[in-house]
Amino acid sequence: MNIKLKNFTVFLLISVIFLFSGCAENKKSENSELPALTIGSDIYPPYFYMDDSGNFAGIDVEIAVEACKKLKMKPEFKQITWQNKDSFLDDGSVDCLWGSFSMNGRENDYTWAGPYLHSRQVVVVNSSSGIHTFADLNGKNIAVQNASKPEKLFLTDSVDGVCVNKVYSFPSMTNVFAALKKGYVDAAAGHETAFRDYMKDINGDFHIIDGVLLASELGVAFKKDADNKTVGELSAVLDEMRCDGTIKSIIEKYDIDADYALNGGLSSEK
Repeated sequence: MNIKLKNFTVFLLISVIFLFSGCAENKKSENSELPALTIGSDIYPPYFYMDDSGNFAGIDVEIAVEACKKLKMKPEFKQITWQNKDSFLDDGSVDCLWGSFSMNGRENDYTWAGPYLHSRQVVVVNSSSGIHTFADLNGKNIAVQNASKPEKLFLTDSVDGVCVNKVYSFPSMTNVFAALKKGYVDAAAGHETAFRDYMKDINGDFHIIDGVLLASELGVAFKKDADNKTVGELSAVLDEMRCDGTIKSIIEKYDIDADYALNGGLSSEK
């Protein structure tokens, strides 16, 4: 090869390497300069969990990633202990709580972005239990997750016509289902989507009893004195994502009732 041609080829190759390296560095630099939104949740499939590669995944994670793109923010996910969620929020460890969090009854406890989805709180039993309705729960033992809406409902006898024997509170949904599967409790209460996700992956014969314990609106919770500008912008982006089909395309991948999740059982037709 001609020496001049060889030198030119080497020069061209080096230039291309520096060009792409420069683009990568610029992209990395631009991303690092974005303001961060630190999002806290416990492990609660299919909303928030770790995938096989050890990365955060789930419905809420995907929605948060897309929302942050529109907000020109960088999402940073953090696994927290749910019963201590307010401490994480108060000390600034996280900016918001975003993990299938029901707004109902907590409207004045936080500054909310949303609602962005709807969910049903239901009761699951072993199919051989003989429990088919809420009335059948009287005198029975029920498992719930710590600091959840079902925990409060059953501890305060707020379910019409139902007075359970004992309420057992567990730190995670894995513990809740383990107690139900082993027969330590007669029933378990929580988000329908989470229960259906667990029921797909564990051995056992379970069913959801008739009736809805609570129709929930899911939102993103910030501190009461949070920056209303950020919260307002996030609410607007979530509304936009509901309207343009972004959220629908995400939740449909998780085999859930998209119509109910988006519209709360109401017709989407005007």
